[in-house]
Amino acid sequence: MASTIEMKKLSSKNIVSPKGFTAAGVHSGIKHKKKDLAILISEVPASVAGVFTTNAVQAAPIKVTKEVVYYTKKMQAMIVNSGNANACTGKQGLADAYEMQKLAAEKLGIDASLVGVASTGVIGEIMKMEPVKNGMALLQPDSKLENGIDFAQAIMTTDTVMKNTTYATVIDGKEVLVSGAAKGSGMIEPNMATMLGFITTDANIESDELQKALSSVTDCTFNSITVDGDTSTNDTVVVMANGLAGNESLSPAHPEWENFYTALRLVAEDLAKSIARDGEGATKLIEVEVEGAISDEEARKIAKTVVGSPLVKTAVFGCDANWGRIIAAVGYSGATVDPEKITIKIGAATMVENGEPINFSEELLIDILKQHEVKIYVSLEVGEGHGFAWGCDLTYDYVQINASYRS
Repeated sequence: MASTIEMKKLSSKNIVSPKGFTAAGVHSGIKHKKKDLAILISEVPASVAGVFTTNAVQAAPIKVTKEVVYYTKKMQAMIVNSGNANACTGKQGLADAYEMQKLAAEKLGIDASLVGVASTGVIGEIMKMEPVKNGMALLQPDSKLENGIDFAQAIMTTDTVMKNTTYATVIDGKEVLVSGAAKGSGMIEPNMATMLGFITTDANIESDELQKALSSVTDCTFNSITVDGDTSTNDTVVVMANGLAGNESLSPAHPEWENFYTALRLVAEDLAKSIARDGEGATKLIEVEVEGAISDEEARKIAKTVVGSPLVKTAVFGCDANWGRIIAAVGYSGATVDPEKITIKIGAATMVENGEPINFSEELLIDILKQHEVKIYVSLEVGEGHGFAWGCDLTYDYVQINASYRS
């Protein structure tokens, strides 16, 4: 019989909080002034799992990190830069990604096959390697909270806030922490999005089981957010699990598997929602919940279609309770629906019930839509499927930010 899930969110912790992890972040000169080079290290080689962009055009660091995740199946460090995506940079770009891997390995005195590489920033520009080399010498990894903050700052591009979260659970009587840091603000349409996500845990779990867990969690978190419908070339989420908590090796057969899986899912969900909330120019987080779909997959598909609709996003920005845009998105999602069974709510206000419009208070809806978080609820009554998606409103600032991204 499975135990009761024990879970606690720790607001004072970050990516270095699980046992045996250190990090650093510095300004190396890739960007003009802000931190732009970061490193994340496990005291011992860790089990590793990763999910990556589905864009057919993939940045050079993706190839390097995939080799570590899929072939070495252990990782001890990630070297990350912002300000340059090292994407669409040909043979030179791949050579530079391997050079970053080598430089980090030499700094740490470990095998290069244990080092992952991630980059984010402008596509199509050759990496400036001299700042990377100089910055590598400046990195002073430590397990202090400030080091985790430096790491989170150094991976940001157009982000306006850092994205960190940590959960604690108990497995085999041992405290197990799962922490995450991410960047992402624009070019967000996962499977996956222009985002980098790094998760650390001191749980004891083999790489194959960790990969299954991450892939499952990704479907209902990172793959359920959208800002602007663009899929990036650099999307990467990596989990490192070093086993230093001392629990028995985890798998779905372990009686406390759900403790670990839930902590991993909550970390991923927090990071995903924080990315959606911080969409370029965004003023509001939009959550869409769909129930009564044919399947969970179809529910998530509909939710993501609604939250990704430019017309829905602009209506939320303008505090316009135009539910016609919502039901239209449900209809063109490609999922199975019965128009006469659809119910739609914005916040607590019902707009449509069983396909029929309901009188509502414009004043109440305006107040609901003025909030920083707006909830849209859709009921289909054609099955048992249930799912969520998260996004943000579409504002004037989004256009301004992306019209001058390289300046």
